Amino acid sequence: MTTRDGEHTRHHHVRRRRWRVGTPVALAASGALFVVSATNSQGEDLRPGRTTDLAELVRVESADLSELEARAGRLNQEIDALSGEIDDAQVTRARERAERARGPAGLEPVSGEAVTVTLTDSPEELRDEATDDNGLVVHEQDITAVVNAMWDAGAEAVTVQGRRVISTTSFKCAGSSVEINGRYYPQPFVISAIGDTERIQARIDSDRYITGYRIQSEMESIQIGWGMDVKQQLTAPAYDGLLDLRHAEAIPG
Repeated sequence: MTTRDGEHTRHHHVRRRRWRVGTPVALAASGALFVVSATNSQGEDLRPGRTTDLAELVRVESADLSELEARAGRLNQEIDALSGEIDDAQVTRARERAERARGPAGLEPVSGEAVTVTLTDSPEELRDEATDDNGLVVHEQDITAVVNAMWDAGAEAVTVQGRRVISTTSFKCAGSSVEINGRYYPQPFVISAIGDTERIQARIDSDRYITGYRIQSEMESIQIGWGMDVKQQLTAPAYDGLLDLRHAEAIPG
């Protein structure tokens, strides 16, 4: 056998050894990868289809919130029933104070003449053409500015999308929707205030932030939606969401 033949044979044996060693290592690594994937996915697809899009998320979270609100309502009824059975003067006085506070707290319906403001995104064709449509959509601060102006004008009750707004209500942008008390609402955003309609309109007209918004609503390049009118009769329902209790005081002896 020549030297060249010997080198060829040696290289052949080396390649075979690499194959014998490399193949089990590769298979073991693949097996380990399958185990890790199965553990992390817990039996689920690691790359599922687009089932977690915003619309699906809104649907799931809204359903969860409705269930929590229903449960909270049942528990509050049980608490009221149990509290009513307590024959104690101090507890009775506390319950009477709480009952008187239900109206101011937004837990009772209110009816009367109202001012309604409607906010909408700019026309779709403008948003499609814009490189940045941030200024062409309604934001949480726009809704907050209108609500605050209404409260400042002494509104008896305020609603957004027909739901009662109370002191703990918050607004938060969520994609093309706005989250209000854990629920998601798309535009148009309808904000109503029951009270002295002339005073409410005057306060809205004098608000600097809202004035800027209304100027943009008249610009051809923006056309953000704005509308305000007076309704002769409107009913603001009682707040029916979860009460976000963060502070409590002991009842004086």
